[in-house]
Amino acid sequence: MSSSEMVVFNDFIMPVIAEQLPQRIAALNEAAPGIMLSSAGFVGDFFEQSFYNALHDNRRRVDPYSANSTVAPVDLSQDQHNSVKVHGGFGPIRFEPKQMQILRKPTQEGITVIAAQFIDAFIADQLNTSVAATVAAIENNVAMVHDTSTATGAGALSLSQSGLNRSHAKMGDASQGLVVQIMRGSMDGYHGFVDEALANGERLFTSANVTVIDILGKRTIVSDIPALTADAGATAKVLTLQAGGIMVDSQELPYTNIETSNGNDRIVTTWQTDYDYSIGLKGYSWDETNGGKAPSDAALETGSNWDKVVEDKFTAGVLYIADVA
Repeated sequence: MSSSEMVVFNDFIMPVIAEQLPQRIAALNEAAPGIMLSSAGFVGDFFEQSFYNALHDNRRRVDPYSANSTVAPVDLSQDQHNSVKVHGGFGPIRFEPKQMQILRKPTQEGITVIAAQFIDAFIADQLNTSVAATVAAIENNVAMVHDTSTATGAGALSLSQSGLNRSHAKMGDASQGLVVQIMRGSMDGYHGFVDEALANGERLFTSANVTVIDILGKRTIVSDIPALTADAGATAKVLTLQAGGIMVDSQELPYTNIETSNGNDRIVTTWQTDYDYSIGLKGYSWDETNGGKAPSDAALETGSNWDKVVEDKFTAGVLYIADVA
């Protein structure tokens, strides 16, 4: 491959990403309805949406035989739900065109390798970051957390189906709306439940280190997401989401650049990509004042940067925290 082919190389790789990325996103959405990924982005740093606050709890009993007393009115009001845009990069990927020429490697081989690796990295970033933000938001809303871990002191309990069920019970009569569980793959997650003699379910989706299976009729994403463990692996976290609990939107195509440079013994080529996507959590609004724009991972994983704007049963989901056996 000569250096003159580099532009062609880049012109080919983007259509491959544009074709494969929506297909992989659609496959994950179908397998795990709690997380909704999209290739439709928005302009700016935040997506702001207003909604009317609930009024159904303002009913009252009336006695037609009593004095007709005055009743304080309830104002029809609106609140705001904000998503925030996250920025990332992939690469630079460096290679020497002359080596590719010597090895007689076809252009299509390089295109396939880079496109596949980028798509896996992009989906993993979306999943890891959005789950970390959701865990932080729910941990900041203690009513939606069932914690039996070592962090609570004496009487700590290991992961169990009973404990998972108790976390679902935090939703009350809305618990049937919980559709997908997200857990790690070792004894701090999936295999901790398998140890309780749960049968291995059907594998529904696989992307690098992400697997979607079915456990006891409920979809379960098994992925070693860092936010689902704590205390150097002694504590496990299982996140259970309502449908659309996490909403991730991205631009249709990332911005890429390929550059061939002189100055070394041999010509060197690098390929680099900038991308962005937004994170929105059901029932939680990004605090623009405290969290700011273009947030770091630390800001996204700060629970107080996600303001609860609806009743608990209408939020993203629940969190189960337990000891690791």
